[in-house]
Amino acid sequence: MSDARPSTLNRATQALGSPALGAAVGIAGLVVPVIGWAAERVNLKLLLVVQAALILILVAGHYWMRKNYIHLRRVTNLRTMDDAQYYDRVRSQLEAELISDYGEIADGHLRVYASEVPRLSTLLVNTVTEAQAQPQRILAADLTTNPGVLTSRREYIAANRRFTEAGGRIDRLFIVYAADLAKQDFARSLLDLVGQHRDLGVTCGLAVRDRLRADQAVDVVIFANAAALVEEEQGDAEYNRGRSSVYFKGIGRWSGRFESVWGHGADSAPRTLQAYEAAARPQLDAGTWDEDRVSTTVASL
Repeated sequence: MSDARPSTLNRATQALGSPALGAAVGIAGLVVPVIGWAAERVNLKLLLVVQAALILILVAGHYWMRKNYIHLRRVTNLRTMDDAQYYDRVRSQLEAELISDYGEIADGHLRVYASEVPRLSTLLVNTVTEAQAQPQRILAADLTTNPGVLTSRREYIAANRRFTEAGGRIDRLFIVYAADLAKQDFARSLLDLVGQHRDLGVTCGLAVRDRLRADQAVDVVIFANAAALVEEEQGDAEYNRGRSSVYFKGIGRWSGRFESVWGHGADSAPRTLQAYEAAARPQLDAGTWDEDRVSTTVASL
């Protein structure tokens, strides 16, 4: 008997929140007064009791629905997003995982903290392929102060590999201070990271941070023309410090900033990286690192 009671109570409360019951009660609420008006002999007290009972049923059902279900704000017009299909897939996934504030994502903007970034980055990469967002391209600018951070994100790296193997293109820009480029240990870690990403099919480039405007030196990943993940406050995932944002509107401004640094031809970021490698790799391999000599090369990039 003790096992049957919770089951019966659960079925009763679910019935209260049933859309079918709500519709039936609403119809009854309209029909009962009409019957009372049409009938010549009607008990007014009975009519009032029936009306009160219907109202109580509706109130109870509404209360149960609010108590047991999360009501999420919906975007009113998907067409306001730069890529509606891509946005809708990401929004649905985030709603299912209960990861953040949906009042924000309904406006095309989502704030996340450091611990959420690796998983969200992987989701955004995978969704470019799943939604067939165009172009099938990812632009990534990284303010690189610790090359080892990127090598530790295994799921994100695996998602990058799947994306390039499926025919997608990734351009990754490493933005580095000149002083760091002249340090032997940093140079070794950076070039190891570059090699890892090239193995994934990523096109890599280099920019010297000291020569960029503040609006160009931004840590951002742009997924097709659909979303931009921007690190606005640097931190570390271990202590959940730092804050990032995902934007689903105005993606063109982020792409424009990236392209202005990536460049073309002899002055492009991939050519800059090649020039740096030509000076740094032989010295690293031979164990003859000359910081002054490398600094001269960096100054000429």
